[in-house]
Amino acid sequence: MLTLNPRERVTEALNHRETDRPPIDLGGTVSGIHNKAYSNLIKVLKLDLDVRVDPRDAQQLAKLDEVILKKFGVDFRHVGLRRVPSFGELKPDVTGRPYFIDEWGITWVRNPNYYDMIDHPLKNATIDDLEKHTFPDPRDPNRYTDLREEIKHLDSNTDYAIQADAFFGGIYECAWWLRGFEEFTLDMYRRPEFAEIFLDKILTLYLEFYGKYLDIVGPYIQVIDYNDDIGMQTGPLLSPAMFKKYLKPRYGKIFQLIRSKTKAKIFMHSCGSVYQLIPDLIEIGLDILNPIQPLATNMDIEGLKRNFGEKLCFHGGIDIQRLLPNGSVEEVTAEVKRVTHIGGFGGGLIIAGAHNIQADVPPENILAMFEAAGSILHKECD
Repeated sequence: MLTLNPRERVTEALNHRETDRPPIDLGGTVSGIHNKAYSNLIKVLKLDLDVRVDPRDAQQLAKLDEVILKKFGVDFRHVGLRRVPSFGELKPDVTGRPYFIDEWGITWVRNPNYYDMIDHPLKNATIDDLEKHTFPDPRDPNRYTDLREEIKHLDSNTDYAIQADAFFGGIYECAWWLRGFEEFTLDMYRRPEFAEIFLDKILTLYLEFYGKYLDIVGPYIQVIDYNDDIGMQTGPLLSPAMFKKYLKPRYGKIFQLIRSKTKAKIFMHSCGSVYQLIPDLIEIGLDILNPIQPLATNMDIEGLKRNFGEKLCFHGGIDIQRLLPNGSVEEVTAEVKRVTHIGGFGGGLIIAGAHNIQADVPPENILAMFEAAGSILHKECD
């Protein structure tokens, strides 16, 4: 098989055709690396690089240097909406911990590795309060500063696949981030009218965000993200019936809008076990499922590939719960080969961590993961 460039490799894989080696991803909002792990990595590699991180980034992901992306053979480059000047100012709380209030009104406070939500602005809201709340403005031009220039440069001057990252959690996450998890869960059972009105308000906002975002990046990208955690370790956070009632039709409207604006494949991130919901996601047009959390119920690549591999592509698959932080180099190498052998057969697989590489992952295992992925040739998937 001829050696492909990154954009060709990703395009072929996402069209369910085998490639010279599996495409590799690192650097998105759900395929990144915590700044502490990144710091340890560049020390081991003896690279004179600064560790750059947005101090208000909830996940505290490092901004990756091009030298690392090239070293690991990463086939993607990621773009995203910009933060607006009104995004919350960082302040100390009464204990001295940094906190900020984001543009949705959610309060985030720093723990040793991340930021946690500690206050939800609509926790006591009525339907009338939904109309009074100040939501982010999709029309703010600061969100799109230099985005057109960046995307055109990547398209014309590189051969990388381009992925447009999500701008916030999905409509379900957004609802409970604003209300609180318990409150919004009870809303769906006890106050269905409120839940429907709330979700529709968020949906309307998201449709405008995606419309304006894709008007700029749509012609140039290969992948567009939608992120919404709807799974836990043992199964979906919502029953299939509740998913069909509240989320499936609204996801369908988002996916329909995306289809009208771009030929890019639709990528959805959800942690946990979403196995029971996959047929519904395929039905409304999902192309790529991430992160393929192998220790979650029914989410190992073997069963997913067997049951859904003809219609769905998979992104991720390398365990970050036990393997990457605690496994040996040999175990990491063997697992990358196993996942690639199963998931890459017939195309349809992007190798990445099963979420962001966390602070406790040793650099040796990061190196082993990407060296193994980069060394696997097409013939090993036969």
